[in-house]
Amino acid sequence: MPINSFENYPMSWKPSIDKTKKPLYQELARQLEKDILNGVLLPGTKLPPQRELADYLDLNLSTISKAFKVCGLKGLLSSSVGSGTFVSYDALSNAYLLDDTKPKHLIEMGATLPDNASYEPLLLQLKNMLQEPDYEKWFGYGRAGESLWQKDAAVKLIGRGGFETTVDHILFANGGQNAIAATLASLCRPGDRIGAHDHTYPGLKTVAAMLSLQIVPIKSDNYEMSPDAFENACKNENIKGIYLIPNYHNPTASCLSVENRKAIAAIAKKHNQFIIEDATYHLHNKEPLPAVASYVPEQVIYIASLSKSIAPGLRLAYVAVPSQFKELISKALYNLNITVSPLLAELTARTIVSNQFEVLIESHREQTIRRNQVVNQYLADFTCLGGETGIFRWLLLPGKITGAEFERLVAQQGVQVYAAERFVVGNSCPERAVRVAVCAPETHEELERGLMILKRLLNDLT
Repeated sequence: MPINSFENYPMSWKPSIDKTKKPLYQELARQLEKDILNGVLLPGTKLPPQRELADYLDLNLSTISKAFKVCGLKGLLSSSVGSGTFVSYDALSNAYLLDDTKPKHLIEMGATLPDNASYEPLLLQLKNMLQEPDYEKWFGYGRAGESLWQKDAAVKLIGRGGFETTVDHILFANGGQNAIAATLASLCRPGDRIGAHDHTYPGLKTVAAMLSLQIVPIKSDNYEMSPDAFENACKNENIKGIYLIPNYHNPTASCLSVENRKAIAAIAKKHNQFIIEDATYHLHNKEPLPAVASYVPEQVIYIASLSKSIAPGLRLAYVAVPSQFKELISKALYNLNITVSPLLAELTARTIVSNQFEVLIESHREQTIRRNQVVNQYLADFTCLGGETGIFRWLLLPGKITGAEFERLVAQQGVQVYAAERFVVGNSCPERAVRVAVCAPETHEELERGLMILKRLLNDLT
C-alpha cells in the first residue's frame, strides 16, 4: 500500500494498473496512452509530479520516469523545466494532412497547393526532353557526377530565395519532407529535443515521432519566433537545434523580421545549435528577405523545396548543407533516397536555367494575388492573417469556437480547412484559428463558393 493516503487528495490522474504484468513501466505507459486516447486525460492536463505518482502507485520513481519517457517519445506528453508534465495539445491531432484520395464532396481549402499555372510549360519542356535521341537515360539511375550542372541550377534558385551558396554545398532530396527526415536522422538520436514554433508544419511532427524525437515549442511574439524564447530553450531545455520557416510561416502566414533573423542566427552560433531553414515559401515574395542561412551559413541546413513554388509533382528539394554536416546528411539522404529521379531533376534544372523559371514564379504570384483579393473581399470583417502573395491564410475565429470545432462545422457544409490543433506543438495552447488554403480550389468560382460558406458560418458565430 502507498505510504500516504490519497483518498481525499486531489490528483489529475489516479491510474490503476495490473502489477502482475511486466515490465511495470510499459504497463503504466499503456494505461496512460489509453486514458489520453479515450479522453480520460484531456489535452493540456498537468500530470501529477512523478514522486507523487510513485507514492500513489507504490512504485519506484524510475518506473514512473520510464513510462513518462515512453509516452513523451510518442508525442503524447510534453514537459518543460519548472512547469511539469502535460498531456500534449497535439496528442490527438491528425498530423497527416493529405488524405489518400481527394475528397469529392468537399471544396479543398486545407492543403497548401499552388495554382496549376506551371503545368503546361512543364509539359512542353518534358515533351522536348523525351524527343531527344538519348531520352532513355532519364529512366535509369542518376549518378552524382552527372548532376554537376544541375547543382548550378540549384545555386541559382537558392540565390533567388535570398541565400548565396556554392555547388560544393548542394545535395538533392526527394522533396522537402524527405530532406527534413534525413537531416534529423543524421544529426539527432532517439530522445533528443529540437525546438520549433509553437504552431508548426505537421510534417516535422510526423518525422519527429518516427525518429522518437521531442519537439520543444518556442514561444512567439506577434507570430514570430521569439529570440529570447529560443535562447531560453538553448539554456534550459537541452535542445540540439531548431526548425524554422522564416517566410510565410506554416500555418500562421507570418514573416520573420530581418532583426529577428539576425538575432536567431547569433543565438544559434553562440550555443552551437543547428537550424533547419525550410525555404518552401521563400520565392513567393518578389524581393525575398535575406535567409537566416546568410547570417550563419555554418549552422544552417537550408532546404529549398519546389512543391509550392513550381509544382507539387516535382518531388525534388535542393539542400544547401554546411561542410560540418555534409557527409552525415549525404549518407542519410542516400539511405532514404538512393537517388533522386533523373527525369525530374533534369526537368527542374532546365526550367530554372531557362527564362521559364521566372515566368512561372511570376505567373504563380499573379494568380495568388488575384485569389487573395477575393479572400479579402469575402472575409473583410474578420481577422485573416497573411500577405497578398501567400498561398494560405491564418483565419482567427470569432466567439468561443475552437479551430477543431470550426473545421468539423465547415466540413459538414462542404469545405475543408485545417484547424490550429493540427499544427500545435507540445503543451502550447492551440489558437482559435484555422488555415485556409487560397490556391487549393481548382477555379476562382470554386474558391468563391468556399468563401461564401465560410463567411456565412463566421457571421453566424458573431
